[in-house]
Amino acid sequence: MRKAKYILLALVLFSSLLLGGCQIGGSSPSATEGGTLHLYGIDPLTLDPAISGETTSHQYVVQLFSGLVCLGDDLQPAPDIAQEWDVSNNGRTYTFYLNKGVSFHDGREVRAQDFKYAWERACHPATGSTTAATYLGDIIGVAEVLAGKAGEISGVRVLDDYTLEVTIDAPKSYFLAKLTYPTAFVVDKENVASGGGWWRSPNGTGPFKLKEWQENNLLVLERNELYYGEVAKLASVEFHLWAGIQMNLYETGEIDVADVYIQYIDKATDSAGPFYRELEIAPEISFYYIGFNTKEPPFDDINLRRAFSMAIDKDKIVSLVFRDMVQRADGILPPGMPGFNQNLSGLDYDVAEAKELIARSRYGSVANLPPITLTTAGWGGQVSLELEAIVSQWRQNLGVEVTIRQLEPPRFLYYLKQEKDEMYDIGWVADYPHPQNFLEVLFHCNSENNYGEYNNPAVNQLLVRAGIELDTALSYSLYQQAEQKIVDDAACIPLYFGENYILVKPYVNDYELDPQGLVKLNKVSITPH
Repeated sequence: MRKAKYILLALVLFSSLLLGGCQIGGSSPSATEGGTLHLYGIDPLTLDPAISGETTSHQYVVQLFSGLVCLGDDLQPAPDIAQEWDVSNNGRTYTFYLNKGVSFHDGREVRAQDFKYAWERACHPATGSTTAATYLGDIIGVAEVLAGKAGEISGVRVLDDYTLEVTIDAPKSYFLAKLTYPTAFVVDKENVASGGGWWRSPNGTGPFKLKEWQENNLLVLERNELYYGEVAKLASVEFHLWAGIQMNLYETGEIDVADVYIQYIDKATDSAGPFYRELEIAPEISFYYIGFNTKEPPFDDINLRRAFSMAIDKDKIVSLVFRDMVQRADGILPPGMPGFNQNLSGLDYDVAEAKELIARSRYGSVANLPPITLTTAGWGGQVSLELEAIVSQWRQNLGVEVTIRQLEPPRFLYYLKQEKDEMYDIGWVADYPHPQNFLEVLFHCNSENNYGEYNNPAVNQLLVRAGIELDTALSYSLYQQAEQKIVDDAACIPLYFGENYILVKPYVNDYELDPQGLVKLNKVSITPH
Protein backbone atom coordinates (compact mmCIF):
# COMPACT_ATOMS: atom_id res chain seq x y z
CA MET A 1 0.00 0.00 0.00
CA ARG A 2 1.11 3.54 -0.62
CA LYS A 3 2.82 5.50 2.09
CA ALA A 4 3.82 9.12 1.53
CA LYS A 5 7.12 9.86 3.22
CA TYR A 6 6.12 13.35 4.28
CA ILE A 7 3.27 11.84 6.26
CA LEU A 8 5.71 9.39 7.78
CA LEU A 9 8.28 11.92 8.94
CA ALA A 10 6.62 15.24 9.69
CA LEU A 11 5.67 16.22 13.22
CA VAL A 12 1.98 15.79 12.46
CA LEU A 13 2.40 12.06 11.75
CA PHE A 14 -0.20 9.46 12.54
CA SER A 15 0.58 6.38 14.59
CA SER A 16 1.23 2.88 13.21
CA LEU A 17 -1.53 0.96 11.41
CA LEU A 18 -3.77 -1.16 13.58
CA LEU A 19 -5.27 -4.37 12.24
CA GLY A 20 -8.33 -6.20 13.44
CA GLY A 21 -8.17 -9.91 14.23
CA CYS A 22 -9.31 -12.89 12.21
CA GLN A 23 -10.30 -15.57 14.70
CA ILE A 24 -13.78 -17.06 14.44
CA GLY A 25 -15.89 -17.88 17.45
CA GLY A 26 -14.50 -15.40 19.95
CA SER A 27 -16.24 -14.63 23.21
CA SER A 28 -17.43 -11.33 24.62
CA PRO A 29 -15.05 -9.47 26.93
CA SER A 30 -15.56 -9.94 30.64
CA ALA A 31 -17.11 -7.26 32.77
CA THR A 32 -13.67 -6.31 34.11
CA GLU A 33 -12.30 -5.57 30.64
CA GLY A 34 -12.79 -2.37 28.72
CA GLY A 35 -11.36 1.08 28.91
CA THR A 36 -10.33 3.47 26.18
CA LEU A 37 -7.08 3.43 24.25
CA HIS A 38 -5.85 6.88 23.25
CA LEU A 39 -3.88 7.19 20.00
CA TYR A 40 -2.66 9.92 17.73
CA GLY A 41 -4.19 10.14 14.25
CA ILE A 42 -5.09 12.26 11.27
CA ASP A 43 -8.33 12.26 9.31
CA PRO A 44 -8.76 9.34 6.90
CA LEU A 45 -8.96 10.30 3.25
CA THR A 46 -11.74 7.75 2.82
CA LEU A 47 -13.36 4.89 4.72
CA ASP A 48 -14.53 3.16 1.53
CA PRO A 49 -12.63 -0.16 1.26
CA ALA A 50 -12.93 -0.12 -2.52
CA ILE A 51 -11.14 3.25 -2.66
CA SER A 52 -8.68 3.14 0.22
CA GLY A 53 -5.16 2.68 -1.07
CA GLU A 54 -2.86 4.29 1.49
CA THR A 55 -1.90 3.90 5.12
CA THR A 56 -3.76 6.92 6.46
CA SER A 57 -7.14 5.47 5.56
CA HIS A 58 -6.21 1.83 6.11
CA GLN A 59 -5.60 2.62 9.76
CA TYR A 60 -9.35 2.91 10.23
CA VAL A 61 -10.75 0.81 7.37
CA VAL A 62 -9.26 -2.42 8.74
CA GLN A 63 -11.03 -1.80 12.05
CA LEU A 64 -14.44 -1.29 10.47
CA PHE A 65 -14.52 -3.85 7.65
CA SER A 66 -13.28 -7.37 6.93
CA GLY A 67 -13.09 -9.95 4.16
CA LEU A 68 -13.09 -13.64 3.33
CA VAL A 69 -9.52 -14.09 4.54
CA CYS A 70 -6.99 -12.15 6.57
CA LEU A 71 -3.29 -12.32 7.29
CA GLY A 72 -2.66 -14.55 10.29
CA ASP A 73 0.08 -14.19 12.89
CA ASP A 74 2.54 -15.76 10.44
CA LEU A 75 1.44 -13.28 7.75
CA GLN A 76 -0.06 -16.08 5.69
CA PRO A 77 -3.72 -16.10 4.52
CA ALA A 78 -5.99 -17.34 7.32
CA PRO A 79 -9.77 -17.84 7.64
CA ASP A 80 -11.84 -14.77 8.37
CA ILE A 81 -15.47 -14.55 7.23
CA ALA A 82 -14.70 -17.64 5.17
CA GLN A 83 -14.17 -20.58 7.53
CA GLU A 84 -12.40 -22.64 4.86
CA TRP A 85 -11.89 -23.03 1.13
CA ASP A 86 -11.07 -25.59 -1.54
CA VAL A 87 -8.79 -25.13 -4.52
CA SER A 88 -9.32 -27.02 -7.76
CA ASN A 89 -6.64 -29.36 -9.09
CA ASN A 90 -5.62 -26.85 -11.74
CA GLY A 91 -5.15 -24.15 -9.08
CA ARG A 92 -7.58 -21.75 -10.72
CA THR A 93 -10.90 -22.17 -8.92
CA TYR A 94 -11.37 -21.34 -5.25
CA THR A 95 -14.54 -22.32 -3.40
CA PHE A 96 -15.05 -20.33 -0.19
CA TYR A 97 -17.37 -21.53 2.58
CA LEU A 98 -18.62 -18.66 4.70
CA ASN A 99 -19.21 -18.87 8.42
CA LYS A 100 -22.89 -18.71 9.26
CA GLY A 101 -24.03 -16.04 11.67
CA VAL A 102 -21.50 -13.40 10.64
CA SER A 103 -23.27 -10.06 10.67
CA PHE A 104 -22.83 -6.48 9.68
CA HIS A 105 -22.78 -3.97 12.50
CA ASP A 106 -26.56 -3.56 12.23
CA GLY A 107 -27.13 -7.31 12.72
CA ARG A 108 -27.91 -8.33 9.14
CA GLU A 109 -26.23 -11.59 8.23
CA VAL A 110 -23.44 -11.55 5.65
CA ARG A 111 -24.11 -13.77 2.63
CA ALA A 112 -22.02 -14.80 -0.36
CA GLN A 113 -24.01 -12.41 -2.55
CA ASP A 114 -22.70 -9.51 -0.46
CA PHE A 115 -19.14 -10.31 -1.53
CA LYS A 116 -20.14 -10.57 -5.18
CA TYR A 117 -21.79 -7.16 -4.93
CA ALA A 118 -18.83 -5.61 -3.11
CA TRP A 119 -16.28 -6.82 -5.65
CA GLU A 120 -18.37 -5.80 -8.66
CA ARG A 121 -18.93 -2.39 -7.13
CA ALA A 122 -15.18 -2.02 -6.52
CA CYS A 123 -14.52 -2.81 -10.19
CA HIS A 124 -17.26 -0.62 -11.64
CA PRO A 125 -15.73 2.42 -13.39
CA ALA A 126 -18.08 4.78 -11.55
CA THR A 127 -16.53 3.77 -8.22
CA GLY A 128 -13.17 5.10 -9.32
CA SER A 129 -11.06 2.54 -7.49
CA THR A 130 -7.32 2.68 -8.13
CA THR A 131 -6.80 -0.65 -6.35
CA ALA A 132 -9.38 -2.99 -7.91
CA ALA A 133 -7.25 -3.91 -10.92
CA THR A 134 -4.26 -4.72 -8.70
CA TYR A 135 -5.97 -6.81 -6.05
CA LEU A 136 -8.95 -8.31 -7.93
CA GLY A 137 -7.57 -8.32 -11.47
CA ASP A 138 -6.59 -12.01 -11.46
CA ILE A 139 -10.28 -12.97 -11.36
CA ILE A 140 -11.85 -13.89 -14.69
CA GLY A 141 -14.18 -11.12 -15.85
CA VAL A 142 -12.75 -8.32 -13.72
CA ALA A 143 -11.07 -6.69 -16.73
CA GLU A 144 -14.40 -6.47 -18.54
CA VAL A 145 -16.10 -4.80 -15.57
CA LEU A 146 -13.22 -2.37 -15.12
CA ALA A 147 -13.50 -1.46 -18.81
CA GLY A 148 -17.25 -0.88 -18.52
CA LYS A 149 -17.99 -3.79 -20.87
CA ALA A 150 -19.81 -5.91 -18.27
CA GLY A 151 -21.73 -5.37 -15.06
CA GLU A 152 -20.91 -8.70 -13.45
CA ILE A 153 -17.65 -10.51 -12.79
CA SER A 154 -18.05 -13.76 -14.71
CA GLY A 155 -15.47 -15.54 -12.57
CA VAL A 156 -17.45 -15.03 -9.35
CA ARG A 157 -20.44 -17.31 -8.76
CA VAL A 158 -22.74 -17.51 -5.75
CA LEU A 159 -23.46 -21.21 -5.25
CA ASP A 160 -25.66 -20.63 -2.21
CA ASP A 161 -25.91 -18.17 0.69
CA TYR A 162 -22.67 -19.40 2.23
CA THR A 163 -20.65 -20.61 -0.74
CA LEU A 164 -18.74 -18.44 -3.20
CA GLU A 165 -16.82 -19.76 -6.21
CA VAL A 166 -14.00 -17.67 -7.66
CA THR A 167 -12.05 -18.51 -10.82
CA ILE A 168 -8.75 -16.80 -11.68
CA ASP A 169 -6.88 -16.61 -14.98
CA ALA A 170 -3.90 -18.77 -13.91
CA PRO A 171 -2.71 -20.53 -10.75
CA LYS A 172 -1.00 -17.93 -8.54
CA SER A 173 0.46 -18.58 -5.11
CA TYR A 174 -0.31 -15.06 -3.92
CA PHE A 175 -3.97 -14.86 -4.95
CA LEU A 176 -5.37 -15.60 -1.49
CA ALA A 177 -3.06 -12.99 0.01
CA LYS A 178 -4.48 -10.38 -2.35
CA LEU A 179 -7.94 -10.98 -0.87
CA THR A 180 -6.68 -9.72 2.50
CA TYR A 181 -6.48 -6.22 1.01
CA PRO A 182 -9.42 -3.85 1.78
CA THR A 183 -10.54 -3.79 -1.86
CA ALA A 184 -11.85 -7.34 -1.30
CA PHE A 185 -13.69 -6.48 1.93
CA VAL A 186 -17.44 -6.89 2.07
CA VAL A 187 -19.73 -3.84 2.17
CA ASP A 188 -23.47 -3.51 2.76
CA LYS A 189 -25.36 -2.67 -0.44
CA GLU A 190 -28.06 -0.72 1.40
CA ASN A 191 -25.43 1.25 3.27
CA VAL A 192 -23.71 2.21 -0.02
CA ALA A 193 -27.05 3.12 -1.58
CA SER A 194 -27.70 5.65 1.18
CA GLY A 195 -25.56 8.24 -0.61
CA GLY A 196 -22.09 9.36 -1.64
CA GLY A 197 -20.96 9.91 1.93
CA TRP A 198 -22.17 6.50 3.11
CA TRP A 199 -18.75 5.61 4.51
CA ARG A 200 -19.04 8.35 7.11
CA SER A 201 -21.63 6.07 8.76
CA PRO A 202 -20.26 2.68 7.72
CA ASN A 203 -22.13 -0.55 8.36
CA GLY A 204 -19.12 -2.82 8.36
CA THR A 205 -18.23 -6.21 9.80
CA GLY A 206 -15.01 -5.41 11.65
CA PRO A 207 -14.22 -5.56 15.37
CA PHE A 208 -15.04 -1.89 15.86
CA LYS A 209 -17.81 0.50 14.83
CA LEU A 210 -17.46 4.19 14.03
CA LYS A 211 -19.01 6.03 16.95
CA GLU A 212 -17.92 9.59 16.25
CA TRP A 213 -15.86 11.56 13.78
CA GLN A 214 -15.18 15.23 14.34
CA GLU A 215 -12.90 16.23 11.48
CA ASN A 216 -9.56 17.69 12.51
CA ASN A 217 -10.33 16.83 16.11
CA LEU A 218 -11.46 13.36 17.17
CA LEU A 219 -12.36 9.96 15.74
CA VAL A 220 -13.82 7.36 18.09
CA LEU A 221 -14.20 3.63 17.47
CA GLU A 222 -16.36 1.55 19.78
CA ARG A 223 -16.34 -2.19 20.33
CA ASN A 224 -18.55 -4.25 18.02
CA GLU A 225 -20.33 -6.62 20.40
CA LEU A 226 -21.62 -8.64 17.40
CA TYR A 227 -18.16 -9.32 16.03
CA TYR A 228 -17.79 -12.90 14.82
CA GLY A 229 -14.15 -13.17 15.86
CA GLU A 230 -12.34 -12.28 19.05
CA VAL A 231 -14.42 -9.44 20.45
CA ALA A 232 -12.29 -6.47 21.41
CA LYS A 233 -11.24 -6.17 25.03
CA LEU A 234 -11.22 -2.40 24.74
CA ALA A 235 -14.52 -0.56 24.98
CA SER A 236 -13.29 2.12 22.59
CA VAL A 237 -10.34 3.70 20.84
CA GLU A 238 -9.99 7.46 20.55
CA PHE A 239 -7.80 8.89 17.79
CA HIS A 240 -6.79 12.44 18.63
CA LEU A 241 -6.58 14.04 15.21
CA TRP A 242 -3.88 16.60 14.48
CA ALA A 243 -3.43 16.97 18.24
CA GLY A 244 0.20 18.09 18.18
CA ILE A 245 3.61 16.47 18.58
CA GLN A 246 3.22 12.83 19.54
CA MET A 247 6.14 12.77 21.97
CA ASN A 248 4.72 15.71 23.91
CA LEU A 249 1.27 14.10 24.02
CA TYR A 250 2.81 10.84 25.24
CA GLU A 251 4.82 12.55 27.97
CA THR A 252 1.73 14.34 29.29
CA GLY A 253 -0.34 11.13 29.19
CA GLU A 254 -2.77 12.31 26.51
CA ILE A 255 -1.99 9.33 24.27
CA ASP A 256 -0.92 5.79 25.20
CA VAL A 257 1.26 4.96 22.19
CA ALA A 258 3.59 7.23 20.23
CA ASP A 259 5.82 6.93 17.21
CA VAL A 260 9.40 7.97 17.92
CA TYR A 261 11.00 10.11 15.26
CA ILE A 262 14.50 11.35 14.72
CA GLN A 263 14.19 14.43 16.90
CA TYR A 264 13.46 12.28 19.96
CA ILE A 265 15.50 9.14 19.39
CA ASP A 266 18.18 10.10 21.94
CA LYS A 267 15.56 10.58 24.62
CA ALA A 268 13.84 7.29 23.81
CA THR A 269 17.03 5.20 23.65
CA ASP A 270 18.66 6.62 26.79
CA SER A 271 18.92 3.55 29.06
CA ALA A 272 18.87 5.80 32.11
CA GLY A 273 15.86 7.76 30.89
CA PRO A 274 12.14 7.31 31.60
CA PHE A 275 11.20 5.94 28.16
CA TYR A 276 13.77 3.23 27.55
CA ARG A 277 11.67 0.41 29.02
CA GLU A 278 8.66 1.55 26.99
CA LEU A 279 10.47 1.52 23.63
CA GLU A 280 9.68 -1.16 21.04
CA ILE A 281 11.66 -1.53 17.80
CA ALA A 282 10.52 -3.78 14.96
CA PRO A 283 11.38 -4.07 11.27
CA GLU A 284 8.78 -2.85 8.82
CA ILE A 285 8.35 -4.65 5.51
CA SER A 286 8.59 -1.43 3.56
CA PHE A 287 10.56 0.19 0.81
CA TYR A 288 11.19 3.91 0.29
CA TYR A 289 12.46 5.19 -3.02
CA ILE A 290 12.72 8.00 -5.54
CA GLY A 291 10.94 7.21 -8.77
CA PHE A 292 11.68 8.50 -12.25
CA ASN A 293 9.24 9.48 -14.97
CA THR A 294 10.77 7.09 -17.48
CA LYS A 295 8.45 8.19 -20.29
CA GLU A 296 9.67 11.78 -20.52
CA PRO A 297 13.03 13.57 -20.77
CA PRO A 298 15.50 13.52 -19.23
CA PHE A 299 14.90 10.25 -17.37
CA ASP A 300 13.85 8.29 -20.41
CA ASP A 301 17.65 8.06 -20.76
CA ILE A 302 19.05 5.25 -18.61
CA ASN A 303 22.36 7.09 -18.30
CA LEU A 304 20.65 9.96 -16.50
CA ARG A 305 18.75 7.63 -14.17
CA ARG A 306 21.93 5.76 -13.25
CA ALA A 307 23.85 9.01 -12.81
CA PHE A 308 21.32 10.47 -10.38
CA SER A 309 21.27 7.16 -8.52
CA MET A 310 25.05 7.01 -8.15
CA ALA A 311 25.31 10.62 -6.97
CA ILE A 312 23.51 9.91 -3.68
CA ASP A 313 25.54 8.91 -0.61
CA LYS A 314 22.90 6.72 1.05
CA ASP A 315 25.16 5.72 3.92
CA LYS A 316 25.56 9.36 4.93
CA ILE A 317 21.81 9.94 4.73
CA VAL A 318 21.04 6.83 6.80
CA SER A 319 23.63 7.81 9.39
CA LEU A 320 23.27 11.59 9.63
CA VAL A 321 19.67 12.23 8.62
CA PHE A 322 18.00 9.06 9.95
CA ARG A 323 20.42 8.40 12.82
CA ASP A 324 20.59 4.74 11.70
CA MET A 325 16.87 4.25 12.40
CA VAL A 326 16.44 2.78 8.91
CA GLN A 327 18.44 0.36 6.74
CA ARG A 328 20.09 1.34 3.48
CA ALA A 329 18.37 -0.13 0.41
CA ASP A 330 20.20 -1.21 -2.73
CA GLY A 331 17.37 -3.36 -4.07
CA ILE A 332 13.59 -3.45 -3.92
CA LEU A 333 12.72 -6.38 -1.62
CA PRO A 334 13.16 -5.68 2.10
CA PRO A 335 15.15 -8.05 4.34
CA GLY A 336 12.88 -10.71 5.77
CA MET A 337 10.76 -10.77 2.62
CA PRO A 338 10.60 -14.21 0.96
CA GLY A 339 12.86 -14.08 -2.08
CA PHE A 340 15.17 -11.43 -0.59
CA ASN A 341 18.45 -11.53 -2.51
CA GLN A 342 21.43 -10.86 -0.28
CA ASN A 343 23.71 -11.12 -3.32
CA LEU A 344 21.94 -8.42 -5.32
CA SER A 345 24.30 -5.92 -6.95
CA GLY A 346 23.21 -2.33 -6.38
CA LEU A 347 24.41 0.92 -7.92
CA ASP A 348 27.26 2.20 -5.76
CA TYR A 349 27.88 5.77 -4.72
CA ASP A 350 30.37 6.94 -7.36
CA VAL A 351 30.36 10.62 -8.31
CA ALA A 352 33.04 10.23 -10.97
CA GLU A 353 31.08 7.48 -12.72
CA ALA A 354 27.89 9.53 -12.39
CA LYS A 355 29.54 12.42 -14.23
CA GLU A 356 30.81 10.03 -16.91
CA LEU A 357 27.27 8.70 -17.39
CA ILE A 358 25.97 12.22 -17.94
CA ALA A 359 28.75 12.84 -20.45
CA ARG A 360 27.75 9.66 -22.30
CA SER A 361 24.07 10.58 -22.28
CA ARG A 362 22.42 12.33 -25.19
CA TYR A 363 22.71 15.57 -23.19
CA GLY A 364 26.48 15.43 -22.85
CA SER A 365 26.52 17.93 -19.99
CA VAL A 366 24.33 19.02 -17.08
CA ALA A 367 24.16 22.41 -18.79
CA ASN A 368 21.96 20.86 -21.45
CA LEU A 369 19.49 19.22 -19.08
CA PRO A 370 15.90 20.47 -19.03
CA PRO A 371 14.44 21.75 -15.73
CA ILE A 372 13.96 18.90 -13.25
CA THR A 373 11.23 18.85 -10.61
CA LEU A 374 10.59 16.25 -7.92
CA THR A 375 7.01 15.71 -6.75
CA THR A 376 6.46 15.03 -3.06
CA ALA A 377 3.53 14.92 -0.65
CA GLY A 378 2.85 17.33 2.19
CA TRP A 379 1.31 20.52 3.44
CA GLY A 380 2.65 24.01 3.92
CA GLY A 381 5.89 23.66 2.02
CA GLN A 382 7.65 21.56 4.67
CA VAL A 383 10.05 19.14 2.94
CA SER A 384 11.49 16.06 4.63
CA LEU A 385 15.06 16.25 5.90
CA GLU A 386 16.31 13.41 3.72
CA LEU A 387 14.83 15.01 0.59
CA GLU A 388 16.65 18.24 1.39
CA ALA A 389 19.88 16.25 1.84
CA ILE A 390 19.43 14.40 -1.46
CA VAL A 391 18.75 17.58 -3.43
CA SER A 392 21.83 19.11 -1.81
CA GLN A 393 23.96 16.12 -2.86
CA TRP A 394 22.76 16.39 -6.47
CA ARG A 395 23.67 20.07 -6.42
CA GLN A 396 27.10 19.44 -4.92
CA ASN A 397 28.01 16.26 -6.82
CA LEU A 398 26.47 16.91 -10.23
CA GLY A 399 25.89 20.64 -10.35
CA VAL A 400 22.18 20.05 -10.95
CA GLU A 401 19.43 22.07 -9.32
CA VAL A 402 16.25 20.06 -8.61
CA THR A 403 13.04 21.89 -7.73
CA ILE A 404 10.59 20.40 -5.22
CA ARG A 405 6.87 20.56 -5.98
CA GLN A 406 4.57 19.62 -3.13
CA LEU A 407 1.10 18.14 -3.56
CA GLU A 408 -1.48 17.69 -0.84
CA PRO A 409 -1.42 14.02 0.20
CA PRO A 410 -4.89 13.10 -1.17
CA ARG A 411 -3.87 14.36 -4.60
CA PHE A 412 -0.41 12.85 -4.40
CA LEU A 413 -1.43 9.41 -3.18
CA TYR A 414 -4.32 8.84 -5.57
CA TYR A 415 -3.23 10.72 -8.69
CA LEU A 416 0.56 10.43 -8.65
CA LYS A 417 0.71 8.67 -12.01
CA GLN A 418 -0.94 11.66 -13.67
CA GLU A 419 0.56 14.37 -11.46
CA LYS A 420 4.23 13.33 -11.29
CA ASP A 421 6.98 15.56 -12.56
CA GLU A 422 10.40 14.25 -13.61
CA MET A 423 10.84 12.49 -10.24
CA TYR A 424 8.82 11.68 -7.12
CA ASP A 425 9.46 10.17 -3.70
CA ILE A 426 7.20 7.65 -2.00
CA GLY A 427 7.14 4.60 0.24
CA TRP A 428 5.48 1.21 -0.18
CA VAL A 429 4.42 -0.99 2.74
CA ALA A 430 3.84 -4.70 2.12
CA ASP A 431 0.24 -5.77 1.75
CA TYR A 432 1.38 -9.40 2.01
CA PRO A 433 4.84 -10.97 2.28
CA HIS A 434 5.40 -11.97 -1.33
CA PRO A 435 7.88 -10.57 -3.89
CA GLN A 436 5.00 -10.02 -6.32
CA ASN A 437 3.61 -7.30 -4.04
CA PHE A 438 6.72 -5.20 -4.61
CA LEU A 439 8.21 -6.20 -7.95
CA GLU A 440 5.13 -6.78 -10.11
CA VAL A 441 2.85 -4.29 -8.41
CA LEU A 442 5.38 -1.47 -8.65
CA PHE A 443 7.31 -2.26 -11.85
CA HIS A 444 5.25 -4.35 -14.30
CA CYS A 445 4.30 -2.20 -17.28
CA ASN A 446 0.55 -2.78 -16.80
CA SER A 447 0.46 -2.13 -13.06
CA GLU A 448 -1.59 0.81 -11.82
CA ASN A 449 1.09 1.43 -9.16
CA ASN A 450 3.92 1.66 -11.69
CA TYR A 451 3.87 5.42 -11.25
CA GLY A 452 7.06 6.00 -13.26
CA GLU A 453 5.68 3.96 -16.21
CA TYR A 454 8.84 1.87 -16.36
CA ASN A 455 8.67 -0.77 -19.10
CA ASN A 456 11.23 -3.47 -19.77
CA PRO A 457 9.76 -6.39 -21.76
CA ALA A 458 12.32 -8.79 -20.27
CA VAL A 459 11.29 -7.76 -16.75
CA ASN A 460 7.60 -8.05 -17.61
CA GLN A 461 8.16 -11.58 -18.90
CA LEU A 462 10.14 -12.64 -15.82
CA LEU A 463 7.46 -11.27 -13.50
CA VAL A 464 4.67 -13.10 -15.32
CA ARG A 465 6.65 -16.37 -15.30
CA ALA A 466 7.48 -15.96 -11.60
CA GLY A 467 3.83 -15.33 -10.73
CA ILE A 468 2.53 -18.57 -12.23
CA GLU A 469 5.53 -20.75 -11.34
CA LEU A 470 4.39 -23.25 -8.70
CA ASP A 471 7.92 -24.33 -7.76
CA THR A 472 8.65 -21.84 -4.96
CA ALA A 473 12.43 -21.88 -5.30
CA LEU A 474 12.26 -21.35 -9.07
CA SER A 475 9.66 -18.62 -8.63
CA TYR A 476 11.89 -16.73 -6.21
CA SER A 477 14.85 -17.14 -8.57
CA LEU A 478 12.83 -15.53 -11.38
CA TYR A 479 11.79 -12.68 -9.10
CA GLN A 480 15.44 -12.12 -8.16
CA GLN A 481 16.41 -11.96 -11.82
CA ALA A 482 13.69 -9.39 -12.43
CA GLU A 483 14.77 -7.35 -9.40
CA GLN A 484 18.39 -7.25 -10.60
CA LYS A 485 17.28 -5.98 -14.01
CA ILE A 486 15.07 -3.32 -12.39
CA VAL A 487 18.04 -2.14 -10.32
CA ASP A 488 20.40 -2.24 -13.30
CA ASP A 489 17.90 -0.16 -15.30
CA ALA A 490 17.70 2.35 -12.43
CA ALA A 491 13.91 2.21 -12.67
CA CYS A 492 14.00 3.99 -9.31
CA ILE A 493 16.51 4.95 -6.63
CA PRO A 494 16.14 2.58 -3.66
CA LEU A 495 16.74 4.63 -0.52
CA TYR A 496 15.98 2.67 2.62
CA PHE A 497 13.95 -0.03 4.33
CA GLY A 498 11.92 1.12 7.31
CA GLU A 499 11.77 0.21 10.96
CA ASN A 500 9.16 1.08 13.56
CA TYR A 501 10.14 2.82 16.79
CA ILE A 502 7.24 3.24 19.18
CA LEU A 503 6.63 3.97 22.85
CA VAL A 504 3.89 2.03 24.63
CA LYS A 505 2.64 2.83 28.12
CA PRO A 506 3.26 0.04 30.67
CA TYR A 507 -0.47 -0.40 31.30
CA VAL A 508 -1.19 -1.16 27.62
CA ASN A 509 -1.10 -4.93 27.04
CA ASP A 510 -0.57 -6.93 23.82
CA TYR A 511 0.17 -3.95 21.65
CA GLU A 512 2.60 -5.97 19.56
CA LEU A 513 4.01 -4.96 16.21
CA ASP A 514 4.25 -7.62 13.54
CA PRO A 515 6.75 -7.45 10.64
CA GLN A 516 4.35 -5.19 8.74
CA GLY A 517 4.23 -2.74 11.63
CA LEU A 518 0.61 -3.72 12.35
CA VAL A 519 -1.16 -4.42 15.63
CA LYS A 520 -4.23 -6.56 16.24
CA LEU A 521 -6.17 -3.89 18.05
CA ASN A 522 -8.95 -6.20 19.22
CA LYS A 523 -6.33 -8.10 21.26
CA VAL A 524 -5.15 -4.99 23.09
CA SER A 525 -6.24 -4.42 26.67
CA ILE A 526 -5.58 -1.83 29.36
CA THR A 527 -4.70 -2.56 32.99
CA PRO A 528 -6.49 -0.18 35.38
CA HIS A 529 -4.04 2.48 36.43
